[in-house]
Amino acid sequence: MTRFIELLRRELRLALRQGSDSMMVVGFFVLAVILFPFGIGPEPGILARVAPGLVWVNALLAAMLSLDRLYQGDYEDGSLELLILTPAPLEVLVAAKVTAHWLTTGLPLMAASPLLAVFLNLDATDLGVLLLTLAVGTPTLSLIGSVGAALVLGARRGGVLISLLVLPLFIPILIFAVGAVDAASHGFPWTGQLAILGAILLGAVPLGLYASAAALKHAAE
Repeated sequence: MTRFIELLRRELRLALRQGSDSMMVVGFFVLAVILFPFGIGPEPGILARVAPGLVWVNALLAAMLSLDRLYQGDYEDGSLELLILTPAPLEVLVAAKVTAHWLTTGLPLMAASPLLAVFLNLDATDLGVLLLTLAVGTPTLSLIGSVGAALVLGARRGGVLISLLVLPLFIPILIFAVGAVDAASHGFPWTGQLAILGAILLGAVPLGLYASAAALKHAAE
């Protein structure tokens, strides 16, 4: 745990030095959501109907913007090899990286969502369910994205490869997250979809940590 906290502090310090990256992710998310009402019209009923899908699709795309830099800096400057040689398991580094990625991308996206929900005419109940799905779903995005980022280390056009690798795996998260908000808006039970998102998160934790660590060791070789 001590090693994890040290690595997390390191990652957060690096993220603060490159604060423009997080601002770019949030800016893309906000602008992309705002553009849709200009394309489909300002009718409140339509906006409320499509709001969960708009927020989640753009959250997926925004989270992917920073995935290609998750391990790239350590790989290029040689830090990755040094971190692999340390006594601490490499999974601890992956956990710190994923946590820092969520804190600098997923959490700001959640913070921006209430303002966008007002803009999209989403009521308070649906907004609460939407925030719950984001709280459970966005860490899964970081975990799955970590595997993709580790697999493409050293490859040309890594950002495009990450998209091809992780986007299909993001689809179940999108389906159940939007389904939960849609069920709540129609007065149906929505906890089942949220439970499935939680189960996906629990499955993604060991998969993301161990698969990412194995891919990082292979890339360092």
